[in-house]
Amino acid sequence: MRVVHTVASISYEAGGLSYSVVRLCESLLKEGHDITLSVLNHPPRPSYPHFVQAFPMGIGPRKLGRSPAMARWLAQQAQARTVDLFHVHSMWMMPNVYPGFLSRRYHIPLVVSPRGTLSPWAMASGSAVKRWFWPLVQRPAISAAACFHATAVSEYEDIRRLGFRQPVAIIPNGIDIPDPVPKREQPLRTLLFLSRIHPKKGLDLLLRAWGRVQDRFPRWRLVIAGPNDSDGYLENMQALAAQLKLKRVEFVGAVKGAQKWETYFQADLFVLPTHSENFGLVVAEALAAGLPAIVSKGAPWAGLVAHDCGWWIDIGVDPLVACLEEALALSPDRLSAMGRRGRRWMQDEFSWDSVSDQMIRAYRWIALGAEKPSWIIAD
Repeated sequence: MRVVHTVASISYEAGGLSYSVVRLCESLLKEGHDITLSVLNHPPRPSYPHFVQAFPMGIGPRKLGRSPAMARWLAQQAQARTVDLFHVHSMWMMPNVYPGFLSRRYHIPLVVSPRGTLSPWAMASGSAVKRWFWPLVQRPAISAAACFHATAVSEYEDIRRLGFRQPVAIIPNGIDIPDPVPKREQPLRTLLFLSRIHPKKGLDLLLRAWGRVQDRFPRWRLVIAGPNDSDGYLENMQALAAQLKLKRVEFVGAVKGAQKWETYFQADLFVLPTHSENFGLVVAEALAAGLPAIVSKGAPWAGLVAHDCGWWIDIGVDPLVACLEEALALSPDRLSAMGRRGRRWMQDEFSWDSVSDQMIRAYRWIALGAEKPSWIIAD
């Protein structure tokens, strides 16, 4: 099939959308499909993967990502009928809008992956521009969707809550399973937070919870890794750690590539007390590295309990304190066994081959009238 994917940008850090969208495209290409990923060349990169078409930004607010060049190119593909289907990832920028209006005009099927942007937390936060952009621009564009793609049941529920009645394909993100790295002997065991340093991730909850358990677990340290993704928030969290007189807390900044996987492999337990995630790629990465995980119910990881590889807890300081008191008291052998179960789960159900197969079968149903897969809900 000939599919044009669109996302606002892809970054060097290969996390979040930059990882999941690019790897999905690569997996579909591997299966012999004609895939193009259209992006903004912002921030500029000297090179892109061969299947990426990068376009300059035009005049206008940077947050909107207006690109007349991208709009013209997408229109040319639609007019020439060189595309069987458009697939849009995320929202709130013009690259996420153009395909919707072209889909309606040229009768080309559209798949929309909200990627967490429709959660109650996401809809209520962010720029005030959302108040007019949603009803006037974004909602009309995605209303053209032939099908939505949700990475979890919770995102399907977000789609229905906002009144969209189109079919929804529930297909998780995939994950690459790295080869294991031996753990070094260390004086302290490590509780790891690895994610964007952003208010949505619940880092303030973690710091307050750590302050209440740190004295009972002197053999543990808290490592906070990830890029600062909100102006002033990292400094606020460092100030909060000082105000709470926290001990054995390390802010190590962004970790990438091999360094990121080394950080996972050298930790003993992962924690993400997030307010909102459509998937939570870092949870899958931690499990793939053999780490048991503590994750809040802001992320769709109920399977942690079913597979006995972690904890799925209510959002808040008190639930996190109770969970940390249980988890930090477990022996290294017990935590390692949980981590091995999590890694097997990722290998069995989250491989990119499986994800790309599910996606292309969804495309064929949408665009070619093939048999409807069981993971598409058409209620």
